[in-house]
Amino acid sequence: QLQLVESGGGLVQPGGSLNLSCAASGFTLDHYAIGWFRQAPGKARTGILCLNTNDGSTHYRDSVKGRFTISRDRAKNTVYLQMNTLKPEDTGVYYCAADPEYRYCSYGVCVDCPYKYWGQGTQITVSS
Repeated sequence: QLQLVESGGGLVQPGGSLNLSCAASGFTLDHYAIGWFRQAPGKARTGILCLNTNDGSTHYRDSVKGRFTISRDRAKNTVYLQMNTLKPEDTGVYYCAADPEYRYCSYGVCVDCPYKYWGQGTQITVSS
């Protein structure tokens, strides 16, 4: 079964950090576009950053640039999202996604590309 399983969400105070994991099973993440998406309360889901595993390039939207980092452990077939200096506006459900069309992450963050595989989503709440 091909799937992505996320873990690591929760409640954090402003200025805090969290690390999310996205483990792939049934397929390897080589030559894929890997995206992290966020759905804020009452808003549409939108891409915030991505990793192109074909060439190793990464792209970030301005809202998370310098605070969030995407990385990959090839041996574990897992992608991570390290989130630092969290803000209340970072609150939302976070999804990882993967697609063999790695051009989804070639020229920037594709905010609404139709990624083929999706994680189940994990809630992040930034609040004091």
